Amino acid sequence: MTKFKDYLELLIFQMLKSILYILPRKLCRAWGKTTGLVFYSLDKRHRRIALSNLNVAFGKDIASPDLKRIARRTFMHFGSFLMDIIKFSSLSEKKKNSLIHVEGEENLRSALQEKKGVILVTAHYGSWEIAPFFVSQLGRLKVIARALDNKLLEKALLKLRTHQGAEIIYKHQATKQILQSLRAEEMVAFLIDQNVQKHQAVFVDFFGRQTATTPSLAAFFLKTQSPIVPLFCFPTSSLHYQIQILEPLKIELEGDYNQQVLKITQICTKIIEAQIRKNPAYWFWLHNRWKTQPE
Repeated sequence: MTKFKDYLELLIFQMLKSILYILPRKLCRAWGKTTGLVFYSLDKRHRRIALSNLNVAFGKDIASPDLKRIARRTFMHFGSFLMDIIKFSSLSEKKKNSLIHVEGEENLRSALQEKKGVILVTAHYGSWEIAPFFVSQLGRLKVIARALDNKLLEKALLKLRTHQGAEIIYKHQATKQILQSLRAEEMVAFLIDQNVQKHQAVFVDFFGRQTATTPSLAAFFLKTQSPIVPLFCFPTSSLHYQIQILEPLKIELEGDYNQQVLKITQICTKIIEAQIRKNPAYWFWLHNRWKTQPE
């Protein structure tokens, strides 16, 4: 049964969207940063999670006051990001394209030419929801996602995402659709930087700590041999977006199946870690990444 809370959240979202559509983009981003700063002050639970995660990742190298500054910037970034993806959906195609700068487009084009589909590996980093607008211009794109608990809000979010060019594959029905998509020479994006339950996980090194990570990307690669292409999107100081597309991974497989899965997952995780280290405030530290621990 749909709860009153679900209707209220949808109403707030629709009102927010209506306001953002008429405001200048610069003002939308400023409003988002201010909102993020307010949540940093009031949301003790997520502030505590962010600081704990940052301490795991950088505590040996960065002083506590600097970790707090990164956490504060993270809240501000994601406030700005949420406002901006809503505003972005209201812009013309020409305006959207003018805001996006791409580095490494040839890497994705060459991977598509192999006619095996493409596995995109990325993370909840920077402005990841913006990237599908560009990527979908090169071919059909599917993104694996978990549905929100609020079904009404999920429906609105789905409309926003598909408007950006991505088709959503929900995790609970993913296996068959992913295989079909890759065999149809489409692109499938995997975000492998969030915690998973122990029975679903392989444990790989992430910022020097064993971290529960989904093996799904590696499993689909071993089944399809689709090229793996790392891709990241983040904002620039000029209010534009930078999309970086790295070269397809060259992985020498050795050992049994489980060893191969572990190796592929570790390589992809380390690529994500390297990107986070370039600008830590762009990663979603508010998620309890190290919740699941090995025995």
